Amino acid sequence: MYKLIVKNTIQSVLAISLLVGVVSCTDLEPNYDDSFPNEDESGDFSGIDPANALETAYNQLNGLGGQDKTYALEEVTSDQLVVLTRGADWGDNGVWRTLHQHNWTPLHSYILGTWNDRNSAILQLNKIIAPVSNATPSQLAEAKTLRAINMFYVMDLYGQVPFRGVNDGDSDPIVMQRAEAFDFIVKDLTEAIPDLSAGNLSDNYTITRSTANFMLAKVYLNKQVYTGSSDAADFTKVVEYVDAITADGYALDADYFGIFLPGHANKEIILALNTWTGMRVFNILHANQGGWNGFATLAEVYDSFDANDIRLGEPNLNGIGTGMLVGQQYDADGSKLKDRGGNDLVFTKDFPTGILGNNERTGVRPHKYTHSVDGKASPINGSVLYRYSDAVLMKAEAIMRGGTSALTAESILDNLRTLRGVTATGTYSLDDILAERGRELWVEGWRRNDQVRFGTFANTWDMKTVTDEHRVLFPIPASAVATNPNLTQNPGY
Repeated sequence: MYKLIVKNTIQSVLAISLLVGVVSCTDLEPNYDDSFPNEDESGDFSGIDPANALETAYNQLNGLGGQDKTYALEEVTSDQLVVLTRGADWGDNGVWRTLHQHNWTPLHSYILGTWNDRNSAILQLNKIIAPVSNATPSQLAEAKTLRAINMFYVMDLYGQVPFRGVNDGDSDPIVMQRAEAFDFIVKDLTEAIPDLSAGNLSDNYTITRSTANFMLAKVYLNKQVYTGSSDAADFTKVVEYVDAITADGYALDADYFGIFLPGHANKEIILALNTWTGMRVFNILHANQGGWNGFATLAEVYDSFDANDIRLGEPNLNGIGTGMLVGQQYDADGSKLKDRGGNDLVFTKDFPTGILGNNERTGVRPHKYTHSVDGKASPINGSVLYRYSDAVLMKAEAIMRGGTSALTAESILDNLRTLRGVTATGTYSLDDILAERGRELWVEGWRRNDQVRFGTFANTWDMKTVTDEHRVLFPIPASAVATNPNLTQNPGY
């Protein structure tokens, strides 16, 4: 069992907070030429210790728990999250604004950082999977699943996946296009499942067969996007993969915000990151709540919730509330909080000045990881990556798109909505499923993927007017195109 390692010292937390909160990524393009120092006398790769390497591979998922790079590309580019410039705060040379407004270029630091992180992880996993490393069947299965996860992000975000074998020497990495990468990912996951454990619902940090089934459901649900075609049989596979997750004991949890609390016994979390959740907390909270005061959600997101929807959360008159924080904010003793200028700290839905020139109070704050001590935010570890309710919603969507199941999409949605305190209507469209996914999975890292699949990513929304269809793919970083002639810049860039 291999898990992410996080240093929980005050010094390291402060350092992470300062660096990630305000500094853009400056990663360089990975150097593939000297990536395999373990060589035998013939110069071939001689293998690595799979146990240590697998621990490193788990740690490489760390970036998925951050607020920048992969997470920023998935959420800040969507219709659910915006990083406002407040005076000089969160300007960062436009690194956040260009994502929300769809004005990024191939030089964007988070586009480069994400590319580097995920491709470096794939390279690490290739070493474990190489036969000469003599990984056990379970180690090999975990490595293949982790490789599939990383390749999924590269395929999904960039449409091209560079790949280097362990004995490819100094040659340029080959490049898989989306359809080829799709087949490769499916093969990895399918081969991994027989040697993965059924899982332990009290341990959310380890790859299990439900992790692989979740990923298979995800890639088949998006098959039309990745390969250009899909049919009812593909959507039936989504249903079958989700049913396999259900058979392993996962279930919906009625305590919505409890799902995101460390130590809460629930059957929802399929895979979590053993990383500090402060990147999901402090970036949305005001300085007088202990936060960094940048991230907010849009008014239309807040307005999409029914008043009785428990996922909307509720204010807390004695400290930080849960869910969508709006209106007057309070200290632990029940007194009104002020902003740094002495005004009542009242979070507003609207952005009168747009994405620039905001005061400290504009924007509803999406606060999902609500663990607190004495009314103050107290992030610990456990960022949720894959959740059973996502799987259930994938199943409902797959049925509505033509997949075969003993259940109806309407019954699945009615059950989920009832559990969340919302009236079950019994009648739904695909648009309703997209909206329900937005309410259930807000700021969990799936919104861009959903919008691309539903064809809404090029739409306009608050503070975003660009409608370029080519932005459903990010550009290949300029440095990557310059160093690998097998890569071709994506259209429009």
